[in-house]
Amino acid sequence: WESFLPSRVLVQPVQLICLYAPAYHLILEGILILWIIRLLFSKTYKLQERSDLTPKEKEELIEEWQPEPLVPPVPKDHPALNYNIVSGPPTHIITVNGKECINFASFNFLGLLDNEKVKSAAQASLKKYGVGTCGPRGFYGTFDVHLELEERLAKFMRTEEAIIYSYGFATIASAIPAYSKRGDIVFVDEAACFAIQKGLQASRSNIKLFKHNDMADLERLLKEQETEDQKNPRKARVTRRFIVVEGLYMNTGDVCPLPELIKLKYKYKVRIFLEESLSFGVLGEHGRGITEHFGINIDDIDLISANMENSLASIGGFCCGRSFIIDHQRLSGQGYCFSASLPPLLAAAAIEALNIMEDNPDIFQTLRAKCERIHELLQGISGLKVVGESFSPALHLQLEESCGSRENDVKSLKRVVDYCMNSGIALTQARYLEKEEKCLPPPSIRVVVTVEQTEQELDKAASLLKEAAQSVLN
Repeated sequence: WESFLPSRVLVQPVQLICLYAPAYHLILEGILILWIIRLLFSKTYKLQERSDLTPKEKEELIEEWQPEPLVPPVPKDHPALNYNIVSGPPTHIITVNGKECINFASFNFLGLLDNEKVKSAAQASLKKYGVGTCGPRGFYGTFDVHLELEERLAKFMRTEEAIIYSYGFATIASAIPAYSKRGDIVFVDEAACFAIQKGLQASRSNIKLFKHNDMADLERLLKEQETEDQKNPRKARVTRRFIVVEGLYMNTGDVCPLPELIKLKYKYKVRIFLEESLSFGVLGEHGRGITEHFGINIDDIDLISANMENSLASIGGFCCGRSFIIDHQRLSGQGYCFSASLPPLLAAAAIEALNIMEDNPDIFQTLRAKCERIHELLQGISGLKVVGESFSPALHLQLEESCGSRENDVKSLKRVVDYCMNSGIALTQARYLEKEEKCLPPPSIRVVVTVEQTEQELDKAASLLKEAAQSVLN
C-alpha cells in the first residue's frame, strides 16, 4: 500500500529526473517554473491616461487640427481636367469642341470605326443579344460569338488558341501576373507601356529593366542572372524568367529587334511575352504583326498580346499562343475571370473587321505608304524632332531642346496642338501618369496616321505643324 501513497507517487519520478537528467535540462526547467510562478503572482498595472490639458484647451487643439489632403492639389488648368469634347464618331473627320477637324489623333489605323459592314454586324448582334453580358466568362458570360471570335483570331494569327478580354489595358496587365509570380524574374524594356508596368507590379516578380532596344544591355543582365543561378542551382530550377517587349512601342514608335531577342531567348533559356497592340493589324503582309514583319516563326514567341481597340476599331484585347498556355489564363487571368465579358455587339464588330482585313490585304501596304510619307514630310521642322519608325502609324514629335522644365515643355507643345486645332488639324499630346511611370518619356505630340487620310491632308498636316512650330517655338 505504501507504493500507492501520493507522496510516493510524486517523489519517485522527481528523484529519477534528478538522477538521470542532464544539468542544463534541470536548470532550464527551474527557470521555467520560476517564470510561471512570477506570472501567476505578479500584479498587472493599467496605464492611466494622463493629460495636463483642460477640456477647453483640448477643444481648441481639435479645432486647429487640419488633416492631410487625401490627394495632392491639382491645378485647375491641368490637361486631365480640361477635356476636348467630341461630337459624333471619331472617324476621318472629327468634330472637337464644335470645330470640324481632320483626325490625326485616334488610333483608327485601318479606318474601320465607321465602316458600314462593321456597323451592320454590330447592329445585328445588338438586336440578337442585347447591349451587354452582365457576367464574367465563367458565369453565364460566354456567348457563341465570343467563341467564334477567339477561333477567328487564333486562325488569323496562326496559333493554336486565343482568348479575349473585355478591356484592352487589362489584357497584358492580367496576362503577365497569370504566369510570373513572386520570385520569378522579368527582363523588360525601360520604354514599356503603362499596361505592361501595371502587369509587372501585380506579378510581384523581380523586375530588371534594360535600356530601350539595347540588346547588349539585355544580354549583360542575362549573363549576370546566369552567374547568380550558378551560385544557387536549387533556386534557379524553380525560378521562371521572362522577357517582356512591345512589337511597336507606344511611347517611342520604335520597333523591337525581334530576331536578336529570339537568339537570346534560346541562348539563356527565357520566355518571351510580346505586346502587339500597335503592330497588330499594321505590320506584315497580312497585318499579323511583328512576327510576320520579320518572318519569325510565331511558335518562337511564348505569348502574344494585343488590344482590339486600334486596327479592329472595337473594344477589348486578346492573347494567343499554344493551347496549354492560353487555357491557364482562363483560370488565372484576373481581367478574364472577374470582369464582365465583352459585349456581343463588339465581338461581332471585331469579327467583321477581321473579315475586311483578310479580304483586303492591300490595306496594309496603303497604310505603310502613308506612314512613310508623313514621316518624310515631318523631317526638318525647326524646334521639333520626329521619334519613331517610318512605318509606324503613331509617331512622336519631341522638342529638340527643352524649355527649362517639363511643365514648360508640355505648355509649349500644347500651344502647337492648339494652333493646329484652330486650323482644322486634330492632334494630341501623349499623356502619362508622371508619378507612376518607371521611366517617364519626354513630352511629345502624337501624330496618328490612318488609311483614310489623303495625300493632300498629310501635306496639310505637315505644313501646318511647321508653321505652328515656327510661330510658337521660334
